[in-house]
Amino acid sequence: MKPAIVIPARDEARTIADLARRALCQCPDVIVVDDGSRDGTAEAVAGLAVILLRHDRNRGKAAALATGFARALESGADVVVTMDGDGQHRPEDVPRLLAAARRYPGCLVIGARLLGRDAYPRARSFANAFADFWIGWASGQRLADSQSGQRVYPASLLRSNARLPLRAQGFTFESEILIRAAREGCEAIAVPIVAIHDTAGRPSHFRPVRDIARIVFMVAGYLLRSGLNPAGLWRSLRGPARIVAATEFESQASDRGPMPRRETGT
Repeated sequence: MKPAIVIPARDEARTIADLARRALCQCPDVIVVDDGSRDGTAEAVAGLAVILLRHDRNRGKAAALATGFARALESGADVVVTMDGDGQHRPEDVPRLLAAARRYPGCLVIGARLLGRDAYPRARSFANAFADFWIGWASGQRLADSQSGQRVYPASLLRSNARLPLRAQGFTFESEILIRAAREGCEAIAVPIVAIHDTAGRPSHFRPVRDIARIVFMVAGYLLRSGLNPAGLWRSLRGPARIVAATEFESQASDRGPMPRRETGT
């Protein structure tokens, strides 16, 4: 399995260099997409062995992911790992997520922020739980963390939905792809990760009221077109989320060790 890591970044000069260095220790193919930053984000990764792609203006997270996905697939990646650029995800969790992807091929693996979640701001926790319910209903499965940006996408899923992030609004792509994946038989598997909400003092680009409203509007469209999907609602309420044990893949990940680093970047 050939992985690539895609990191969308907008005004992340304070965190992106450390994040990229640590990501390179886990995977030699790291793609940073600078989404119209104005704070020197691109300059912060200069000299690192990453592939740097730049948008001349801010186009939103979905568009940044689309740019990174396209480059990863062109390079022959079988799976694409995504991480946010603000430091709320640990690159050191990538080996466990990839181990889960190997054990459950064809599934969408989510790094679910379940460890230390009690420390999350109450408004953010409510917004995430609200989104979990709606997206779980539309996708017909209970979800542990529908809003986490640390994931492993099968290349086949990204190819069949190549145009989706180009029309999605900001954060709605990561919600909509869960629905599309379920309809293609691609189940969501959750691997517990640490919930990190203190990200170097930068306010989150996620706006709970605006972005959750967009997500609910998107999900409502799917539900209306499917006759409200009562079977999906039943499955999402009846069955537990598919969560693998936090330590299930520790031995596999440590046995493989970090992947060799590239000597030069692009």
